[in-house]
Amino acid sequence: MKKIILMGRSEAGKTTLRQALNGNKIQYHKTQYINHGDVVIDTPGEYAENRELGSALALYSYEADVIGLLVNAHEQYCLFPPCVTAAATRPVIGIVTQIHHPEANVPRAVSWLELAGCQTIFCVDSVTGEGVGDILSYLSDETGEAL
Repeated sequence: MKKIILMGRSEAGKTTLRQALNGNKIQYHKTQYINHGDVVIDTPGEYAENRELGSALALYSYEADVIGLLVNAHEQYCLFPPCVTAAATRPVIGIVTQIHHPEANVPRAVSWLELAGCQTIFCVDSVTGEGVGDILSYLSDETGEAL
């Protein structure tokens, strides 16, 4: 199983997705520091939002096999700049979370991740489990290709 690091702004759904990927009960928990698990590295949103803390993401990404950029489907802007994946030394996937939120705009979130350079994008609802199995399949696939 490949290890993934989850990056995104606060409230993007990183911790909830970590819980879903690990098969844990979903409960709100604010991530205060980098949680390094067997399969998932969960990062605080402030690390992606703050330039001074961003270098920690780069350092921890070297401990992962895959980088996951998260955008929730009802965000009003995207944190990730165009072509940001070109700077990565690992495969980068896009993950749209909270796809069933009343204000969700999934196509907009997908287009933002495509603009950032993600060629493989998953749409998930961590609470219902929709799409979580697809990410697990991707992480367990030996070729690294989306199934």
